[in-house]
Amino acid sequence: MSTFIHDNFLLNNQTATRLYHTFAKNMPIYDYHCHLSPKDIAENRKFNNITELWLEGDHYKWRAMRAHGIDEKYITGDADPKDKFAAWAKTVPYTLGNALFHWTHIELKKYFGIEELLNEDSWESIWNRCNELLQQDDYSVREIIKRSNVKVIGTTDDPTDDLQYHEQIASLPDFQVKVVPSFRPDKGLEINKDTFVPFVEALEKAENKSLSSYAKYIQALVDRVQYFHEKGCRISDHGLSNIPFASFEENELEGIYQSGRSGSQVSLEDEMKFKTAILFALAKAYKERDWAMQIHFGAIRNNNTKMFQKLGPDAGFDSISDQGEVARPLNALLDALEMRDSLPRTILYNLNPVYNELIGTTIQNFQTNEAGIAGKIQFGSGWWFNDTKPGMIRQLTALADQGLLMHFVGMLTDSRSFISYSRHEYFRRILCNFVGTWVEAGEIPNDQALLQKLVENICYNNAKNYFAIEVESLGGN
Repeated sequence: MSTFIHDNFLLNNQTATRLYHTFAKNMPIYDYHCHLSPKDIAENRKFNNITELWLEGDHYKWRAMRAHGIDEKYITGDADPKDKFAAWAKTVPYTLGNALFHWTHIELKKYFGIEELLNEDSWESIWNRCNELLQQDDYSVREIIKRSNVKVIGTTDDPTDDLQYHEQIASLPDFQVKVVPSFRPDKGLEINKDTFVPFVEALEKAENKSLSSYAKYIQALVDRVQYFHEKGCRISDHGLSNIPFASFEENELEGIYQSGRSGSQVSLEDEMKFKTAILFALAKAYKERDWAMQIHFGAIRNNNTKMFQKLGPDAGFDSISDQGEVARPLNALLDALEMRDSLPRTILYNLNPVYNELIGTTIQNFQTNEAGIAGKIQFGSGWWFNDTKPGMIRQLTALADQGLLMHFVGMLTDSRSFISYSRHEYFRRILCNFVGTWVEAGEIPNDQALLQKLVENICYNNAKNYFAIEVESLGGN
């Protein structure tokens, strides 16, 4: 039996081991950004088999399986769940060097007590043992969340959602984890995409009014912000291919909106004007309600047209974009919001690590605030292709080098899987080894109180204090 994932996995010196086991390991989890299903939480879903829990919607694994030559039938197709699991298991040995190899075996040990390596010889035994455990009541969705020591979950929700499942979750008498919606208005900005007209129509239905003008459209978006606010939302999220910024005149926006509403394409310049204007309006609404605004940028999506036509978005055909110009529009956008007194707490996640230092220096330009918020503008954790060991270390290094690591709000899952909370363990081990290496090299003092504050702040306390979501009554440290 393998002991690959042992107690001191990734902890390569005594200080790292002490920091992890003494401070980091048992800190609660504040998962402020994920893609978990609120329906599954509300209904306390139980999974029929490990394929449903592990492979359903996981495009990280899908990409690896395709690279290993697995037929799409066993990935997103109609193959038997057991055969899909076998195909994934046969892929796992070939993920050596990829974070998937680590995540797979951490999850097997953490949630199923399985220490064997998953491969073509062990898969059937592991399939049977996992499935047997999944039939137990303490493997329901809510029990997995509680066992993972999670205090807050921020799901990702369309502005037109009625949030009925969040209401159900909030009314549960025996589930103390706070599950709040996050406002994700991407479709409302992407005026040149096929999703824009359907979004406007859905927004009209949600608001029960015609959005016949740009002013009415903006007001409807702000009204949805208020609706989400009343349901507990305190965080927004914007997924942008690049950072938009363009100067515009107010009287230009009506014509641009009408073109988009009719299904016509607008020029790139007008698209940038429209996106900038929408961000201005939404950021103002966020700040007025003391929300945090997340901006994820730098992905180029749905690159395989044939597979997009077959499977749709979020199927594993996205990658890192070179983004073009970043510094000018990003600084200009933040500056314009600051000048309008509309810059909320903001977290920037960059998918292309080439720009890490750029982000690290940019956030420092806009930390000034009358409210005295520490780390008001954040450089978000390694995202998507960067939530790996090298990616996390690059982000931590750039943030520490250019800003204040002590105020970092830490890790998130950004996942659709209920056992991805092991990524917090992965991050915490990497963080403790990162800091421990500094200590062992004599680069920072071996001061227990100072190191405890650094580790506990990043693992949980900073997020708890940064977001305007009450968690004191939930037993957070």
